[in-house]
Amino acid sequence: MRYPDGGGLTAEQRKRRDEVRMRAVDLFEEGVEVPCIARELRVSEKSVYQWRRAWKTGGRGTLRSKGPSGYDCRLGPHLQAKLAMWLEEGPAAHGWSEDQVWTASRVRTLIGRKFHLSYSVSGATRLLHRMGYSVQMPARPAAERDEDAITAWREVTWQEVNPSGRRPARSSASRTKRA
Repeated sequence: MRYPDGGGLTAEQRKRRDEVRMRAVDLFEEGVEVPCIARELRVSEKSVYQWRRAWKTGGRGTLRSKGPSGYDCRLGPHLQAKLAMWLEEGPAAHGWSEDQVWTASRVRTLIGRKFHLSYSVSGATRLLHRMGYSVQMPARPAAERDEDAITAWREVTWQEVNPSGRRPARSSASRTKRA
């Protein structure tokens, strides 16, 4: 997830951006030149030119913030609450009895079954992250874990299949030159 509210700025940052733009409008009305406005507001001249063009065509209101950018979530707060409730019930309650792990793919399927909405696996992951869920690591190693077998594999088998990292002969990176 990039931003919790779906956009790049918090409400406070959007308010500050609005103040800068409204100050630019005041300066436009006073007839101040674009380079001077850019210097005073510490923004690029390109931004000031864009703001001036928008102000001339639509007035002061066109420069006001329209809220967070991005798409609205297709699951509203009440549907997210339902999804959270179903996630708390566990995967077995919804037909996955082989293990008790929620995967993004399973959550995607659950959303499709319950809400008749199609989400991608990555979309389900982002939704879960926005809802406060995160990737979980097991609290303890598996009971079936055999430390002796793991150590033997690392010392014997891995050494056989792992390349040494050295090239067998001198070579050139260029295809046109001989080594």
